[in-house]
Amino acid sequence: MSVAVRARGLRKTYRDGQHTVEVLRRVDLEVASGELVAIVGPSGSGKTTLLHLLGALDHADEGSVEIGGVDLGGLDGARMARFRNRTLGFVFQFHQLLPDFTALENVMIPGRIAGRSAREVLERARALLAEVGLEDRAAHYPNQLSGGEQQRVAICRALALEPPLLLADEPTGNLDPATGRRVLELLVELQERRGMTGILVTHNPEVANRCAKVWRLEDGVLQS
Repeated sequence: MSVAVRARGLRKTYRDGQHTVEVLRRVDLEVASGELVAIVGPSGSGKTTLLHLLGALDHADEGSVEIGGVDLGGLDGARMARFRNRTLGFVFQFHQLLPDFTALENVMIPGRIAGRSAREVLERARALLAEVGLEDRAAHYPNQLSGGEQQRVAICRALALEPPLLLADEPTGNLDPATGRRVLELLVELQERRGMTGILVTHNPEVANRCAKVWRLEDGVLQS
């Protein structure tokens, strides 16, 4: 399952002391259902801000975001939380695993939040960890895992509810080159296997080249 993504006229500004900084300037973006695209650009260009707007983690000053025909601007807080939980999978540069939970428990979190049965969530988490080669590490805590293993757990967590849209913010940016390549290969393989729509934010040309389409964001302007 996958969804199309459409953004229209996104504008985002921040206050920096006495100054207003325009991070995004009337950004338009279309991603077809099942497509894997990359958003590239220099540090500070607004890539993460754009991804946060697409993932409903932040709000634009102007413009709209539509995912799978749902206008995010029309959702209240509770409906937005449910939509985000069931529709979006997030992978961040820093894995953001909960340190007091094992790898297995971290992967189970989205299912438990969604109210699924403990047995279903447990079986799903175990299957995902096995799929990425971490079945023997399920009982380990994040500080007992390597950086690549932690990011693989984070990918499993993002896929726990089979989301139709995967959003990844510099998913290999905190890893050494060799580990980053392995994680990238895994991420692309899982996205293709499930037919999800995927949007990756990166400054790494090797990552971008694996995507069907590349958008460049610079000075708040997005170009294909």
